[in-house]
Amino acid sequence: MSSLKPLTLAAALALALAVAPVHAQSKKELVNRILTLQQPSVEALARTLAERPALELAAEARQFIGKVAEDKREAVVKAIDADLKKYADEAVPLVREKAISLSPTVLGAELETNFNEAELKQLINWFESPVIKRYNQLVPGVQQALTERLVNETRAQIEPKVRALQTSMAKHLGLPPPGSAPTTGGAAAPGMPGNRGSGK
Repeated sequence: MSSLKPLTLAAALALALAVAPVHAQSKKELVNRILTLQQPSVEALARTLAERPALELAAEARQFIGKVAEDKREAVVKAIDADLKKYADEAVPLVREKAISLSPTVLGAELETNFNEAELKQLINWFESPVIKRYNQLVPGVQQALTERLVNETRAQIEPKVRALQTSMAKHLGLPPPGSAPTTGGAAAPGMPGNRGSGK
């Protein structure tokens, strides 16, 4: 029996040495692993950022749909939807690719500066946890549902405040109130920011 102990210890040592290089990773490699794990979050952030202007414009457009002649309303809505889709199809990939390219120099640099190897490994274990993965899969849908409920249930209170803000800002800028006929030639002003060729 005693002759087996050295052999067992030697075998265990050899196995540990063989496995060690697989687990030994540089700090840079650990950071890159986290960046890969966080890429879906970075892409979601990029999508939100890219879509925000279109959502704001869509919200503005909804305020004026009711003023469009009923026989033309459906066509106008479809045209606006097509414009919004075209914008998203072009803008979202562009912002997503830029976000992914910036991630190493922004997020990666912060990880390298603020965490040591052991802490980076803990982060990786946390991000790779099945519970965290399930949670992250739920978050986008939950956020969307919460956003929709929040918008629907506060619209009646918020829209008058937005209109009052637009009117006040237009007054400060010497522009006609939103929705009023301009004092000089041109179409009716759809909203304060878009008047007089501001480009919005």
